Amino acid sequence: MKSVDAELWTKSMDQEMESLKKNGTWEEVELPQGRKTVNSKWVFKVKQKADGLVERYKVRVVVKGFSQQYRTD
Repeated sequence: MKSVDAELWTKSMDQEMESLKKNGTWEEVELPQGRKTVNSKWVFKVKQKADGLVERYKVRVVVKGFSQQYRTD
């Protein structure tokens, strides 16, 4: 990441991953042979206060659910 705020974004990404693990949202498992993973992407947003100052750097992992197959994934 080449942003001036790269360190803040990285910290926010780490917090998001910890939150997902803590809440039991997902778990890491072995991928069955012949199967593909469901893709995901990071979404970045700067949250601002009413006066326009930066409140925090918010990061979410979003799964591309449209690539899932019914009763398979």
